[in-house]
Amino acid sequence: MLDWSRDELANRAHVGRRTVVDFEREARQCQYSTLLAIRTAFEAAGLAFTDDGGVKPRGMM
Repeated sequence: MLDWSRDELANRAHVGRRTVVDFEREARQCQYSTLLAIRTAFEAAGLAFTDDGGVKPRGMM
């Protein structure tokens, strides 16, 4: 939806690139603060998380 690179997400979420890579690969369990940072970056870009675990552009709920 956003067409971000891993570097872009890492920068916007203020986490390391390796953290994003490991999250995508499910290589380790992320800390709550990391998940919140990633979610916050997505929400700041206009995405909204649905109750069923999906993601949609804000306003299309």
